[in-house]
Amino acid sequence: MARTLQIIVTLAACLFLFVPTLLSVLAGLTRNYFQGLSSGLTLRWVGEVWVLYADSIFLSIGIALACLVCTLILGVPAGYALARNPGRWSRVLEEFISLPLAVPGLALALALLQLYGTMRGFRVSWTFILVGHVLYTLPFMVRSVLAVLSAIDLKTLEEGAASLGAPPWRRFIDIVVPNATPGILAGALTVVTLSIGEFNLTWMLHTPFLKTLPVGLADSYASMRLEIASAYTLVFFIMIVPLLVAMQWASAKAQKWAGAINP
Repeated sequence: MARTLQIIVTLAACLFLFVPTLLSVLAGLTRNYFQGLSSGLTLRWVGEVWVLYADSIFLSIGIALACLVCTLILGVPAGYALARNPGRWSRVLEEFISLPLAVPGLALALALLQLYGTMRGFRVSWTFILVGHVLYTLPFMVRSVLAVLSAIDLKTLEEGAASLGAPPWRRFIDIVVPNATPGILAGALTVVTLSIGEFNLTWMLHTPFLKTLPVGLADSYASMRLEIASAYTLVFFIMIVPLLVAMQWASAKAQKWAGAINP
């Protein structure tokens, strides 16, 4: 009885998520939304989205990848430093890094505008949006790495490597990074997906010539035919779903590998 109830609840949750998605996809492929499937299927609206918003698609991908690079450069060493030096001040610093998650995206964007709004060249550059995305996603990378490194005996591993003459940078590359790989991949998955899908902060920071996917989606829903907006959603799914599957697969492989070297 309990198993049957679990299956029913799971199927109900899947339908709750899947049915609206399916309806949105079908709306982007029908000739006329109000006539439904009887009007026939077409890829016309997907082509319209590509013509109108190709720049937004490439901009979102570029910002997400740049955000991933920045969070890797900043987040992995930060997570390592927090794991290597546990204590009260490390917890305070971790909470400070996580502060952007507690602040609404609009408030964070407003703070960036007040600080850098007068720097015109920077304000109209895509790097301005990148700064906001890095601030927003960095805590996820730091906490993912910190969680993995806190679960292993990092001190003993480093002491063993140091006794063999390995310098700090070598210990970081050969000990820390391989053991933190599952956390790095999990953090990377979160960072990329959050960066591509982030709207509130980006809506405040963007310019008319720098629209990311979510901002373009809001624009299409406000000013275009419903079929074009739905086709935009379909393009969004086509981009995100394979990326999620690929990174989940890589994360699972990394966890198995980490389990093999640390039984």
